[in-house]
Amino acid sequence: MAMNVGQDGDEDEVIAVINTTPLVDVMLVLLIIFLITIPVVTHTVPVRLPTETVNPLQTKPDSIEIAVNKDGDFFWNEKLVDATTLLARLKVASVKLPQPEVHVRGDQTTRYEFIGRVVTACERAGISKVSFITQPPARGG
Repeated sequence: MAMNVGQDGDEDEVIAVINTTPLVDVMLVLLIIFLITIPVVTHTVPVRLPTETVNPLQTKPDSIEIAVNKDGDFFWNEKLVDATTLLARLKVASVKLPQPEVHVRGDQTTRYEFIGRVVTACERAGISKVSFITQPPARGG
């Protein structure tokens, strides 16, 4: 600890050093208080929460799978169809009870225009449920 003793006439000089000891003391006290109170606050009512797993989409026999390749060709359950035939088949499928789901598989390089045509055809035919099939992420890493 340093101390100024008996300098000649410089009693009005401003001390430029800040004493940080009280600040450190206060911070340590706050740290101890937080360390003690946090475990008390985190106690809650013990409940058993339900667990849920995400199951991959199971293709039902009554679902329709429409694939669109990168060239914009439409495939109805793996058979090539044109846009007119696609719309006609969707109209027939839309009146079935229960109405089948439509699963659209689009190549990742397919222009959105071709996928949009399938969605528009489903809308015009009155299909109420259209799903997009994607590749699940690779596991591991």
